[in-house]
Amino acid sequence: MSAIVATSEEDPALAVIRFTAELSWADAGPEVAETQVSELCMEAEEFMFRSRWLDLVSLILTSADLITSRVSEKDLECIFTVTCNLVTRANTPDEALEMAKLISSKVVQQPTDRPALRLKILFNLYNLLENPYSRFFVYKKALDLAASGKGAESIIPSFKNIDSFLQEWNIGKIDQRELFRSISNILKDNKSMAKDSFAFLTRYLATFSGVGEDAYTMNEAKEEAVQAIIEFVKSPDIFQCDLFDMPAVAQLEKDGKYALVYQLLKICVTQRLDAYLDFHAANSTLLKSYGLVHEDCITKMRLLSLLDLSSHESGEIPYSLIRDTLRITDDEVEYWVVKAITSKQLGCKMDQLNQVVIVSRHTERVFGLSQWENLRLKLGAWRRNIANGISTIQANKISEGLQGMQGLAIR
Repeated sequence: MSAIVATSEEDPALAVIRFTAELSWADAGPEVAETQVSELCMEAEEFMFRSRWLDLVSLILTSADLITSRVSEKDLECIFTVTCNLVTRANTPDEALEMAKLISSKVVQQPTDRPALRLKILFNLYNLLENPYSRFFVYKKALDLAASGKGAESIIPSFKNIDSFLQEWNIGKIDQRELFRSISNILKDNKSMAKDSFAFLTRYLATFSGVGEDAYTMNEAKEEAVQAIIEFVKSPDIFQCDLFDMPAVAQLEKDGKYALVYQLLKICVTQRLDAYLDFHAANSTLLKSYGLVHEDCITKMRLLSLLDLSSHESGEIPYSLIRDTLRITDDEVEYWVVKAITSKQLGCKMDQLNQVVIVSRHTERVFGLSQWENLRLKLGAWRRNIANGISTIQANKISEGLQGMQGLAIR
């Protein structure tokens, strides 16, 4: 099999051109092949002499496209490694971006053919680029490849660094929107990462402000808004939801098709089990159409109702109130309290003698302005208590010092 071999005097890019050209014209006979290879090499040398790097990349990719399926993985990686390195010779950042666009577009054309290698090539290209937006463009192409191919596991670890990437890329709202949606879609196919998928979907919806231009584009987010609501209701371990006040979600309230879905969200974040049961009685077919299981919804609503009781009952909840609100028997009260504790949504003690639950901590179903205000007040009180404690300690130290001096004077 042929292999790419560059002599000590030959530029690696020229060696790649020669290699791809020889393979492309191998079936045409030695005379025709020699002429064509010679012409391609001369054209490549002309581009290199005139520093026309974008044209050189285009020439290499055109030749490589003809033989991609015929070369080994090692040779294919070598071809793209050399091609990617040409971006470091670009005369301007804009030229480097155009070169990156050509290369990445070619790499993602066949996403199911050696996807891990194609992602590796894109990561290599990403690291060679200096311009932040060029890096973002290549990363987005890697996401597209992962979404349509089988190499998602190679890019998922990078998602934990998205916030630092965003600071580096400094991209606009529309680019962020597409980024969050792409990541959410990739994670959605991995059941163990449902919470992360929901988090990125929420960030996508949060990019719509509902004012100015967004008022016209927000309509495109309806399907994702419905998806986010359903995912929240389905999830057995997501109890806090910031969707309710988002313009992209709130638009569903008066939507002819999705108003009932919004009503379901409203029940989950502001009401209790009895409201859900009434909703189910009137809309059971709708719930089934979205794949929602009634028994699972009851379980979630019981836990959400218990959280709601925790936020409204001044720190103590009678067993009888839990029983009536959750529609359970007396014997089941402690089971549901323990279930809330083990899901880390509730911190409390059960006073069996007085039949009350003493709440020390609970998860807020919605964390909006009022919750931030409560947190501010609690932090303010905490600071004052700390300041008072420090003042008391200092006063005691001064008092002890004076008493010691008085004792010395008496002696």
